[in-house]
Amino acid sequence: MESGDTDLMKIAEKLESKILPMIRFTPENVIDLDRLLCDTFISQCPKPIDYHNRRDLVRIFNTITKEIYGNSDGSPVVEEYGSFVMDMFDKKSDLDLSITFNDSSEVSRKKKISTLHKFNRKLLLIERQGHVTGLQPIWTARVPIIKVTDSGTGIECDLSVDNRDGIAKSRIIHAISAIDERFRKLSFLMKSWAKAHDINSPKDSTLSSLSIVSFVAFHLQTRNPPILPPFSILLKEGDDPASVAKVVKTYLNYGKQNKESLAMLFITLLVKLASVEKLWEKGFCASLYEGSWILKSWKRSYPISVEDFIDRSQNVARAVGRNAVKTIYRCIHKSLDFLTQFLNGQSQGNNLMDVLFGKNTASTLEVGVTSHIGENKNNLPILQNPHPPKKRRLEEHLEEKKVRIRNEKKIVSALQGTEPLRGGWVQQSLSETPRNSLVSLAAPVSYRPPHAISSTNIKVNHNHNPGTTPHFSLHPVAFERSYNPSIPSHLIASQSSQGFAIHQKSVASNPYLPSIHSHLPQVGRNPYTQRAFYNNRNNPFGP
Repeated sequence: MESGDTDLMKIAEKLESKILPMIRFTPENVIDLDRLLCDTFISQCPKPIDYHNRRDLVRIFNTITKEIYGNSDGSPVVEEYGSFVMDMFDKKSDLDLSITFNDSSEVSRKKKISTLHKFNRKLLLIERQGHVTGLQPIWTARVPIIKVTDSGTGIECDLSVDNRDGIAKSRIIHAISAIDERFRKLSFLMKSWAKAHDINSPKDSTLSSLSIVSFVAFHLQTRNPPILPPFSILLKEGDDPASVAKVVKTYLNYGKQNKESLAMLFITLLVKLASVEKLWEKGFCASLYEGSWILKSWKRSYPISVEDFIDRSQNVARAVGRNAVKTIYRCIHKSLDFLTQFLNGQSQGNNLMDVLFGKNTASTLEVGVTSHIGENKNNLPILQNPHPPKKRRLEEHLEEKKVRIRNEKKIVSALQGTEPLRGGWVQQSLSETPRNSLVSLAAPVSYRPPHAISSTNIKVNHNHNPGTTPHFSLHPVAFERSYNPSIPSHLIASQSSQGFAIHQKSVASNPYLPSIHSHLPQVGRNPYTQRAFYNNRNNPFGP
């Protein structure tokens, strides 16, 4: 390391040490903040249905690919990457997809655009049927993409071609996150913080998700003692994700000597960023490969500099603009001010979470999660609606009263016209559903509390009278606390020659909008081959 690098790092450390004493750290207030952050992380984590819906979309796009290119060996496959693969996404996150060809040679820009044109024509047909919306091809982008939103789930998909770099980096970060769970948690919180402040959008010249995750990894590398090793060590066998994963296994619990809580790491990361605000222009650069600050000159000037850990000639924060960086730092300073107020006992926990992660965060936290510092639970601000929402009333009711088994039998028998078997209720898996049962959504079905039935994928009523709308009661546990009986979409029915079917694990955000999932049976010409492909595609990056 050159002397200039050392001198600049001493300046950064000095600036950081000036900011930290302004925040009063005591065991009590840090524990309070840590509890709030952990509960925020848990409340915003994706539910099983969010994983399920994204896996379904990957399978469906692969079925569409087979429709366009056939079943030849040279046909491409659609692979997921980004936050979903890194397991650092929430239910509102986009789904990044890459159309990848088997040929190892680099795909030209001309071929990328030609490939996207084929998908665009197919998606136009699907959009006219109402299965997708917001179809937007962006041909002039550095990486040409198609944006499209699945109407049923509301998930926006970004479709690109041959994004091997994005796939590799996502898998590497997913592997590295196994070293210490604080990496994933802090990355998740920082992304949520950036989204709440509208500074997580490269197209708007703010931070990309990769740059945010890189900042978190760099922060954990530069703690004392470090929590993550320099990536140069983890890449010593090469940058192939499988090789990195193999090396990572030898560094599990690398940071166990560091006992810093999520709260301390969250605060000190913001402090670290604030301390170098004026040093970026001097060539300051965060290097994950080296695991330290370095001085670096680029071909062009950047307001923020984060070295790509695979291609070190690239800046992963290159999208940040001159005006946007001012907005980013306003958010950093504002957040530090509110954190200081909370830690000094001058504000309440729910107010702090509102400022950091958005207005809807406080309503999802437990009532008891408040600061002990100068707070009185009886003096909490009154919400606009003082009555618990229907979802909470239902959950409390279910906790207080157990549903008797004979009521379950009555409901199941009424829905199915069957008797319970010794091994469990009569079930029909999603993969065994007749293909035409997913073609269209039935009319909205009504909710009839308080009975509950066993949680299964599908319940079929063979005795349904034509021309009438069936009534169903579902067990809220099946929706992993995301269930809300006031939302009709949590009861999805489809009609087939065998009656009505409930798909408890395929939740659409709006029952009146058909999902791209509904289009699946219309896409393929061979129902058996493509159904097997749809159901059996491997996904090594599950929850």
